[in-house]
Amino acid sequence: MKGAAAPDVFYPIVPNAAWLERIAHLGVRTAQLRLKDKTPEEIREEIRTASVIAKKTGCRLIVNDYWQAAIDLGVSELHLGQEDLAEADLPAIRRAGIAIGVSTHSEEELEAALAADPAYVALGPIYETKLKVMKWEPQGLERIGAWKKRIGALPLIAIGGITPERAGPVLAAGADSVAVITDFITSPHPEARVRLWLDWASTVRT
Repeated sequence: MKGAAAPDVFYPIVPNAAWLERIAHLGVRTAQLRLKDKTPEEIREEIRTASVIAKKTGCRLIVNDYWQAAIDLGVSELHLGQEDLAEADLPAIRRAGIAIGVSTHSEEELEAALAADPAYVALGPIYETKLKVMKWEPQGLERIGAWKKRIGALPLIAIGGITPERAGPVLAAGADSVAVITDFITSPHPEARVRLWLDWASTVRT
């Protein structure tokens, strides 16, 4: 479903609604809710709560993975990994008017993503990431340029090991947004780190 606007240039990913509450009021414009190890009931409650927070703060909410709950709860945007993409009912998602972003790590995955008519494509990990073990080697800046050349006007989100110091070169290589989680989640002062990111974002937004 092309046509959805690109995520904001700073695109934080949060593990629960409490984290969204913690950073959304700082001025975050886009955030992804990536829930792990939750029961179906907990997932729905987290999405409901996050939706309320997003509406209250004016933050655009993108839900990772749980497409059926997203349909049922009126979520407007999803992010799907490759396994999620393969298992999702894409016609049902389209009927619900939900835009999807898709993760990619290889040429084959990029082809699968583009076949799903995504609102954006994500590429990662750009740099080594310590949040989770990845089977993919760091993609590097050159791969960003290759992906952008391939997808054209479709927004490209870069993810994995990106810091404020690395963000400028990532955008210069062709990314439209940087997705961030480890850099602020593991910071001793997460809110201050998010403010640093927002200050950076304010200098590059057009």
